[in-house]
Amino acid sequence: MNNIPQIKIGIVAVSRDCFPESLSVNRRKALVAAYKKKYGDRDIYECPVCIVESEIHMMQALEDLKRADCNALCVYLGNFGPEISETMLAQNFDGPVMFCAAAEENIGVLSGDRGDAYCGMLNASYNLKLRNVKAYIPEYPVGDAEYCADLINGFVPVARALVGLKNLKIISFGPRPLNFLACNAPIKQLYNLGVEIEENSELDLFESFNKHASDKRIPEVVKDMQKELGKGNKKPEILEKLAQYELTLLDWVEAHKGSKKYVAIAGKCWPAFQTQFGFVPCYVNSRLTGRGIPVSCEVDIYGCLSEYIGTCVSGESVTLLDINNTVPYEMYKKDIEGRYDYKFTDTFMGFHCGNTCAARLCSPEMKYQKIMARSLPVEVTGGTLEGDIAAGDITIYRLQSTADNHLYAYVAQGEVLPVATKSFGSIGVFAVKEMGRFYRHVLIENGFPHHGAVAFGHYGKAIFEVFKYLGAERIGYNQTEKYSTENPF
Repeated sequence: MNNIPQIKIGIVAVSRDCFPESLSVNRRKALVAAYKKKYGDRDIYECPVCIVESEIHMMQALEDLKRADCNALCVYLGNFGPEISETMLAQNFDGPVMFCAAAEENIGVLSGDRGDAYCGMLNASYNLKLRNVKAYIPEYPVGDAEYCADLINGFVPVARALVGLKNLKIISFGPRPLNFLACNAPIKQLYNLGVEIEENSELDLFESFNKHASDKRIPEVVKDMQKELGKGNKKPEILEKLAQYELTLLDWVEAHKGSKKYVAIAGKCWPAFQTQFGFVPCYVNSRLTGRGIPVSCEVDIYGCLSEYIGTCVSGESVTLLDINNTVPYEMYKKDIEGRYDYKFTDTFMGFHCGNTCAARLCSPEMKYQKIMARSLPVEVTGGTLEGDIAAGDITIYRLQSTADNHLYAYVAQGEVLPVATKSFGSIGVFAVKEMGRFYRHVLIENGFPHHGAVAFGHYGKAIFEVFKYLGAERIGYNQTEKYSTENPF
């Protein structure tokens, strides 16, 4: 995944001047040793310049973090901590910040070497709010060296998403298709998040595509596609055009990154795309997403933003699916009930035409787009990658601007069941506990569109923390207790 950042977290210990500095020094050393033993030393840096007790120390620590190329920070309270300089450190650091604190090691420290970091964390959080400084504070932020090492490791995927978003450009082509206003949302929240947006016409894309007609790299890309598809290569006659399109997108990305390091694409895929380009772009979208460059369907800008968050958090490919159709009750009774602990209303099918990368599908095959072929010649609808999505854990989530520029989000964990869909497209039988109520009181109630980003694994904890850090006003999730909008009778 070359399209996501590598995180290097600087560990800076702080100390209140009326507490022994040695407490913070020794506890920092123990923390770093525990982290390196368990997780290696690639993404951690121990700031040895000073223990921060004052503003002068804070400035020295910032310089050291900058020299070490740290793009994330852990402020570690080895004792009570200096509430002013430690929060100024967070305020002035150019990147995501977390706070955690040391627990007392044993009975022996209580008589003379007590650190009181449990108390200091309260003052730190209060001062962060006074300064309007965002910071990640774990659910229980105080512990011994091994415990805090785990906390820091849990911060890595959160930091990776936050650093990635700050350096992200979304490139879009064309307006949403007719009757797909659900994918439309104001772009102001992108700027609030630090994300850049470049909106283009699909005519610009078509011009660039035509200029790539004789690109000498096309045969090499076709060969790679043939290798990936194997026996699933059911439309070999369109591979050259698909390769031409893939090169068009990749060249556009390199030429248009500008000041940003990372890119995601919101692409046009219908209705005129097929007749003019001569194919559908689903397979190419799947290939780029598999490499860490999410490409959303139907110019879904917040969809590709969400996909990129999941790519950063998981470090792996994701997909974007319609929360699409009910599982037939006949299928539920035959293949699910009694085998899996899910109610009928916990199940649904996640689907898209063919945009999920081959590695996530069972027996993927290149086919044509059945829905589009109902009103268009079949020969211009080839290019979908079809297959049942492989069984396993998933997280479905989305970050979305509302029409009036509020930032909402949702996240729910579940799984794709090993149940044959007997359908078409990139599709799977999904199961999420309390999905029926989540569907009504989070998705419908808050006006979320039909597209949901899907990460392959349980990443709800990290994604929730990303949404919280970004300032999402509402973060919905599937819950057993009553929703505020749920009829109590």
